Amino acid sequence: MIKIIKIILVLALLIPVQKILADEKIKIGLLVPLTGKDAEIGQSIIKATKLAIIKINNPSIEIIPRDTKSNPEITLRSAKELDQLGIKIVIGPVFNKNLVYLDELKNITFLSLTNKIISNPKNIISAGINATSQLRTIQKFIELNKIKKTIFLTPDVNYKDEIKKAISDSKIKIFKNYIYNANPTYLTSQIEKITNYKIRKQNLEDEISRLKKSDVDNKERLIEKLKKRDTLGGVKFDSLIIADFDESLKSVTTSLLYTDVSPKQKYFITLNQWFDESLLKEISYQPLYFPSVNKKNYEEFSLEYFEKFNQYPNQLSFLSFDLIGLVYYSILKNNLIVDDKIFTKKTLFKGKVGIFEIKDNKINHVLNFYKVENKKFIKIF
Repeated sequence: MIKIIKIILVLALLIPVQKILADEKIKIGLLVPLTGKDAEIGQSIIKATKLAIIKINNPSIEIIPRDTKSNPEITLRSAKELDQLGIKIVIGPVFNKNLVYLDELKNITFLSLTNKIISNPKNIISAGINATSQLRTIQKFIELNKIKKTIFLTPDVNYKDEIKKAISDSKIKIFKNYIYNANPTYLTSQIEKITNYKIRKQNLEDEISRLKKSDVDNKERLIEKLKKRDTLGGVKFDSLIIADFDESLKSVTTSLLYTDVSPKQKYFITLNQWFDESLLKEISYQPLYFPSVNKKNYEEFSLEYFEKFNQYPNQLSFLSFDLIGLVYYSILKNNLIVDDKIFTKKTLFKGKVGIFEIKDNKINHVLNFYKVENKKFIKIF
């Protein structure tokens, strides 16, 4: 694996420019929101692609951006403009909702920045960090730590079907997948049922009552010790995966703590959190484990971006930076022929994000794994 990656890097970065004719351009389309409410995202992606072009240092590469305004109809219109220019590969659109009409353009392959893969048109390759990639990384952690019984907690939201498919595709071994309502009004009662909280609470009360009626010599000391506990008895899992983010994730972990399930005793695992620094402050549910991109590379990219543009990039910019290199490498590897077969062969590409696995017009990511503990992000592998 390491040798293959090294060869890829050499090919991608050191292939002589003279292999490309001086009058022959590598044209890459870019569909991003340049105006409207998401314009800041699009402008950040534009800047990231400029950084990538500087790194590649090949004047034959030409990036041709078009505005989507985060609107499906405008996205189609802009894509048609790129099609008329003879462009065969486009990075974008950003949002899944903007993909719906793009199957009209059979000659273009779109590397969308979305991480959703269900029901996408056939000419769309989801380049985002999808749930399958994340669960494969989590499965590796589970196997390394010989975790026997894992439950899955999925919020009842629009990406729950993506999670269901990822569980199947990744072949991760889980005991049960619970779908929960993320509304705080209902959340705690649902977590109580999942953790058998009321039964364990009753077990404690029953044991205290039993001891009070018993003739055990040290029963007073035992009773005082039990009174310091919240429950008695274990739960039916060793680890849990929470497919949630931001405040909703924190609500779930708070409910788990309330039901006397501690991350000190059970593995609390979640999905890619992009090193959300607010997690560092939540000591009560540390350690918290999650898959993600390469943190060192992410920080280096952010610093380089800041030095160039005096602002920090968004996460999609980090991904789009790599996609420029991926497209450039794939075109060179395909002898400068741009067709619908370019992403069908099995290929590995190492970028800043990590390793891209490309095959059959699909992209998965080989990710790193981290934990939040003692107010730090710590790399596990």
